[in-house]
Amino acid sequence: MKIVIPVLEDNGKSSPISEHFGHAPYFAFITLNDNSYEVEVIKNPLEEHGPGDIPNYLNDKGVNMLVVRGIGGRAIAFFEQFGIQVIRGADGTVEEIIEALKEHKLIDREYEVKEKFHNH
Repeated sequence: MKIVIPVLEDNGKSSPISEHFGHAPYFAFITLNDNSYEVEVIKNPLEEHGPGDIPNYLNDKGVNMLVVRGIGGRAIAFFEQFGIQVIRGADGTVEEIIEALKEHKLIDREYEVKEKFHNH
């Protein structure tokens, strides 16, 4: 399974999640296997983006799941078109989020997105 988490730093498993996926400076790409996972953090190539750009990009990268703190409904609809599962309301570092996912403790929670992010 390939998972993406928008993060604030290029710090591997210790990278903290960003408040809003589209404005994150980095994306952590996680390849999750049965008993292990690999993390690759890359600079967000689409910090300046239009509607649908990031969902298209992540779909092209073969992503199955997006774990975010906050995201707008319109963006969720784009991800759903590609069959990419979105889990909202996550918090912590990449490592904490992946451990919660592996333990089936990561659930989708609606998160109030600040208005400053809705400028598309």
